[in-house]
Amino acid sequence: MVKSSIPTPTTKKPSKVEGLKERSNFLREPVATELQQDTNHFTEEASQILKFHGSYQQDNRDNRVKGQEKDYQFMLRTKNPGGYVPQQLYLALDKLADEYGNKTLRVTTRQGFQMHGILKKNLKSAIATILNNMGSTLAACGDVNRNVMAPPAPFKNKPEYQYAWEYAQNIADLLAPQTGAYYELWLDGEKAVSAEEAPEVKEARQKNGTGSIIHDNPEPIYGTHYMPRKFKVCVTVPGDNSVDLFSQDLTLVVMLNEQQQLEGFDVFAGGGLGRTHNKEETFARLADPICYVAKEDVYEIVKAIVATQRDYGDRTDRRHARLKYLIHDWGVDKFRSMVTKYFGKPLEPFKPLPEFKYEDFLGWHEQGDGKLFLGISIQNGRLMDDSSQQQRTALREIVQQLDLPMRLTPHHNVIFYDIEPEKRQAIEQILKRCNVEADPNAIAPLVRYSMACPALPTCGLATTESERIMPSVLQRIEDSLQRVGLQDEHFIVRMTGCPNGCARPYMAELGFVGNGPNIYQVWLGGSPDQTRLAEPFIEKMHLDNLETELEPILAYFKAARQESEKFGDFCSRVGFAAIRDAASAQTINNNGNGKVEMVLDTTENADLSNGNGEAQAQNSAVGGTKVRHRISVRDEVYGQLKESALRQGKPLTQVVNEAIEAYLQQQSS
Repeated sequence: MVKSSIPTPTTKKPSKVEGLKERSNFLREPVATELQQDTNHFTEEASQILKFHGSYQQDNRDNRVKGQEKDYQFMLRTKNPGGYVPQQLYLALDKLADEYGNKTLRVTTRQGFQMHGILKKNLKSAIATILNNMGSTLAACGDVNRNVMAPPAPFKNKPEYQYAWEYAQNIADLLAPQTGAYYELWLDGEKAVSAEEAPEVKEARQKNGTGSIIHDNPEPIYGTHYMPRKFKVCVTVPGDNSVDLFSQDLTLVVMLNEQQQLEGFDVFAGGGLGRTHNKEETFARLADPICYVAKEDVYEIVKAIVATQRDYGDRTDRRHARLKYLIHDWGVDKFRSMVTKYFGKPLEPFKPLPEFKYEDFLGWHEQGDGKLFLGISIQNGRLMDDSSQQQRTALREIVQQLDLPMRLTPHHNVIFYDIEPEKRQAIEQILKRCNVEADPNAIAPLVRYSMACPALPTCGLATTESERIMPSVLQRIEDSLQRVGLQDEHFIVRMTGCPNGCARPYMAELGFVGNGPNIYQVWLGGSPDQTRLAEPFIEKMHLDNLETELEPILAYFKAARQESEKFGDFCSRVGFAAIRDAASAQTINNNGNGKVEMVLDTTENADLSNGNGEAQAQNSAVGGTKVRHRISVRDEVYGQLKESALRQGKPLTQVVNEAIEAYLQQQSS
């Protein structure tokens, strides 16, 4: 019989948050007490427990004034397994955005909604409204299983997609906190009406295999201390990587038999993207194949993996507390061995899968039963009305007039489905009147496939901008592509304001990760289908230097790519040494009159403060501080230098330096 879920080494103390969880009386205190107090914010202790209820305490940094109290406000996040948003819930959220929020909604990259700008005095009313309209915020944050993701496409003629939705909901129910605190705090103890759990889910939550359940505890799966850190799950189908499956703690892949009936699931575990700058012990990691499990055992394998992380995950260092670090430290074989003990029988071998591809499902599609679905792009997930378009108005009118359900996508977009073909024209008229684009091919590809996190001004972890500057960054990248003659090229661009990676930049072909005010770490080489990690290429790049750093790389890509090769695949294939050599040998410089010149670029170790201000300081390589001095050379001179380098079998940079040194030596003599 398992009594404790926190076997912390005796040589180390559990982290402060572990103590808060233990003293919280299963997520009640000190939130319950402070909720009654006439203040505009919670203490730090209460705000940590508040996360389990789906809310982060924030302050608007744009409104900070020295010597004055912070502009405290709250972000609410909904839990929507598989991205499902019923009509009633959407209309309630839309109304709350005006009544209590900042008049916007934000689609998250985990298929939920976020609402920003709520005051403490309105928090209880906002959560109660969500609960009373078929929604929930419970466990949307905190050290528990987060929102369970699934492909958003509503294909009715592809049973694997229907199974993915079903099991995403069931696993969300299985791993939901069972404490009564949530309803006590926000509905005064009266549980909201919600869909009934599947009987097999109820049974699985109480069934003890060999230690996966904690008996005599209000939380049979989580125990008194819940998980060491957040735990992320998704369910997908073979070939569909719309969910970024390799970035999850636990992924289940639906496996059908020849009769198109559910047979079981392939299981991945150990993915995760959060990291900390200058802390090499923290890193992004791809999930590993673990096993195959028959459908009748799927809940037991989920419990076994959760229990392994619950009981052996690091509770002393929260930076080292995710499942990915446990698997990294143990190795996959030891992890499988421990999961087997909780599972109670041998694990079956992983089954072969097809190559995974990324799809965003935007635009009009047949859903397989005579009806249609429509994917609508929401740039950076920010759903609002402004002078250019009225997306909130459009979506509200579609829901009100046509009574359509909604699925949120892992790419923070929206899908309406179960659309009768004769209703298509009415929807298109609403979208046209509100200036909302329904044709994804009319959206610039860089914009269509990009993602950015909210970052400033509300996220307390952000060190720089992300969502607010992403449109301008994408325009600058598009201009750079135009200048180097790649105007028809596009790739996956993602940006975050800090290294936690909420917009999954470490899976992008080009990722920007906040590393200080207007400073970004640059990652290159992720897969267009998000199946390979990118790697850090530039440790610190000031945003002003975007074109200077990027255009030489794009020029090299244009010159040396293989036929139809994508940018991320190219960077991964040629390697960073070749990219740096090519970029240092030639830099693309726009001289202001539309002419593009080749520029000689020499790099040396140097002090960043150069006194006369003539040399531009740029950090251009991981782990090194560099100053670059750029000198224009004529095309014919560059051609001669390049030919000389090829003849001698030397890097172009070496030939240039040798030539200049020889010339200067001759002049001095």
